[in-house]
Amino acid sequence: MLRLLLIALLSLVLAACAPSETPRVGDYRSVGELRVATRHDAISYRLDEDGRASGFEHDLLLALGDTLGVPVRFVPYPDAARALDAVINGQVHMAAAGLGRNDRLPLSWSQSLREVEYVIVGRSDGRAVNAEKDLAGRTVSVRRGTLAADKVSEIRKRLPGVNVHFPTRSAEEKLLSDLAEGRLDLVATDRLHFVFAARIHPELEIVHELPGRSGIAWALPQAGGALATDIAAFLTEITASGRLARIADRYFGHVRRLDEADVATFLSRIRERLPRYRPFFHEAEALTGLDWRYIAAVAYQESHWDPHATSFTGVRGMMMLTADTADHLGVENRLDARQSILGGARYLDMLREQLPDDLPEPDRTWMATAAYNLGMGHMKGARTIARGLGKDDRSWWDMKSVLPLLSRPQYAQRLKAGPARGGEAVVMTENVRSFHDILLRLEAPYEPALALPRLRLGQTD
Repeated sequence: MLRLLLIALLSLVLAACAPSETPRVGDYRSVGELRVATRHDAISYRLDEDGRASGFEHDLLLALGDTLGVPVRFVPYPDAARALDAVINGQVHMAAAGLGRNDRLPLSWSQSLREVEYVIVGRSDGRAVNAEKDLAGRTVSVRRGTLAADKVSEIRKRLPGVNVHFPTRSAEEKLLSDLAEGRLDLVATDRLHFVFAARIHPELEIVHELPGRSGIAWALPQAGGALATDIAAFLTEITASGRLARIADRYFGHVRRLDEADVATFLSRIRERLPRYRPFFHEAEALTGLDWRYIAAVAYQESHWDPHATSFTGVRGMMMLTADTADHLGVENRLDARQSILGGARYLDMLREQLPDDLPEPDRTWMATAAYNLGMGHMKGARTIARGLGKDDRSWWDMKSVLPLLSRPQYAQRLKAGPARGGEAVVMTENVRSFHDILLRLEAPYEPALALPRLRLGQTD
């Protein structure tokens, strides 16, 4: 009897000392927040130098939180597999981490946010892969728990000579960077991550297309419940309203504009020309508050960082200013790189300030960029035409379809300034977006040792 009592007491002590299981999260309405498992990724959820979060799924989830009336709490995990485990174990309400829908897992899924194709990426100077059999003897690196990993594993069943490498805690951008630098043989990923990587590593190329397509979706508990119903209604509404397309355009709409030659030339200019003018771009940020990499992107689009550039229309210099604009800005010599950069930056800042206060970012910046090409008069006229067509004149997504109309007589006659090559302004702006994104990834932000006073339009230094 005494022995049984001792065993019972010992059992109670051990139970008390044992670690308790993580409590399951309650309904988002009673908890007062929506807890979302995610992972750091260049596309879905990313942090900038100041710790501000952004990304395609990040922005969608903030909109979802507004609709549900609760704040969104992002809980980063080291990889997609652990984010999914957090949903299965009830630690979060859902997972959003660039997840390909996988119906073999004990989860339910939202409707697709975007389609995705999977590819195997190599180097352009590597051994050719003309067919699946050429993967024998090669090593394919891929993130564990992804659909790309499933597809490569299927190949290995058919072709045992394929080696599969699962790096720990490596996001796609790190795998593709290691591949570009020769530290990996091949990488399996999705096409969009390849496109982002190829913009700074033009030596990368798709060597093999993996079969089938999938949809990026949000993972929910298997029971679904009220949250699944709410999410379905939310996604149906933003798809019908075009908001989903606008958010996608914000992050992906410009990424395929540059071809391999464009990227290679830009990267060589970053190495060879940018160091000479970087101090002037830094000074321009100090004077205007605009990110120096954005100003540099505009300058590259205008002149390829050639201070003596001249067009047939008479615009000249690094920022391709007209004579009238240069006079207004106090630029005495348009061919002086520093004067041109500071003048062009002031002009960009002036254009941004002329746009309505309620125009959101980054749409405000892209419309100012287009106005740099068109002039603010044409931009205001285009916004009026957009409203007449039932389009959102505060959205760059909508304005991209309106600006090309400015060259057509039936629309040009409504403009006080006459017709304009609005299509050129769209191309210019989309290229600037691409150049800016590349510079954000390769160039450090400006950190002034001593803050300079911000000059107003018309002041000279």
